[in-house]
Amino acid sequence: MKKIRIAIGGASGYAGAELVRLAAAHPAFEITAVTSEKSAGSTIASVFPSLAGIVNRTFEALAPEALAERADAVFLALPHTKSQDPVALCRKAGKLVVDLSADYRLKSTAAYEQWYQASHTHPALLKEAVYGLPELHRTAIARAQLVASPGCYPTAAILQLAPLVAKQLVQPDSIVIDAKSGISGAGRSPALPYHFPEAHESLEPYKIGSHRHIPEIEQELAGLSGASSPVTVAFTPHLVPMNRGILSTAYCKLSRPMPLPELRALYRDFYKSERFIRLHEQTVPNPRHIRGSNYCDIGVYTDQRAGWIVTVAALDNLVKGAAGQAIQAMNLMLGIPEETGLTAPGIYP
Repeated sequence: MKKIRIAIGGASGYAGAELVRLAAAHPAFEITAVTSEKSAGSTIASVFPSLAGIVNRTFEALAPEALAERADAVFLALPHTKSQDPVALCRKAGKLVVDLSADYRLKSTAAYEQWYQASHTHPALLKEAVYGLPELHRTAIARAQLVASPGCYPTAAILQLAPLVAKQLVQPDSIVIDAKSGISGAGRSPALPYHFPEAHESLEPYKIGSHRHIPEIEQELAGLSGASSPVTVAFTPHLVPMNRGILSTAYCKLSRPMPLPELRALYRDFYKSERFIRLHEQTVPNPRHIRGSNYCDIGVYTDQRAGWIVTVAALDNLVKGAAGQAIQAMNLMLGIPEETGLTAPGIYP
């Protein structure tokens, strides 16, 4: 297999490091450049000893034009609001780009500016970008030059609700999402809430009703529903004292009664060809079982007494919620098998 030259911008963050780890084992990829503003001049091995002897590269400062000259395809794992210009420059150079930030996920410039408190300098590229959830946008991703890789919480929330919403079975104002994430979801930059004594033996909700992933979830669910009225979700994320993983529990009411066997059959049919979706009926999804893998585990349950449908999704926020899903999209863009480099099972225990 001919090697495809890959550059990774923002490679010293958690998602960037996971991109390096997965790309290093990918049979079609050759990593030709890695960037980091904080670690420029340092070797990958000195920053991530786990990659010693595997990736012999030195971090360099981000220079998008120079990066594009040395790569066929570019992953950008930069902070939100920092990817706009690098993406535009890489696209101007004709490179395939998968952006892991939120800068190209929202189709509405006004929504982006409202939720991210920053202007968008490349609104035309917002229209070009394809939302990188392969299970819903596979054909569009395969034709795309720019893919906006989904956020970790939205990946879980959208996948767990998609079959119900796509069949217009959900009362659109009844969706409540309660999600928990490991601390790596907050990024690698140090901050007091993620200091060990603060986070250990703790469970804390944050950004209640105001998390930036809300418009992303609503945008994708509205696109699935086909309804003229918008989809509104109540979303509460929580920080839990584990390194990685997301557990998302979503509650909704149906537009018509459906017995549990019929609901589960609906999910089996909707995801019947999906390599990275596993449906649970005898067990309950748990992020412990997908750590390090590109799987999303989903379970569907009913609360007959209260009249609610309960769905549970578990994934690794750094793999299916970030780097793995980005590689899954790039595989599609390059026309190679979607699962290439991503088939390893989760680590247990």
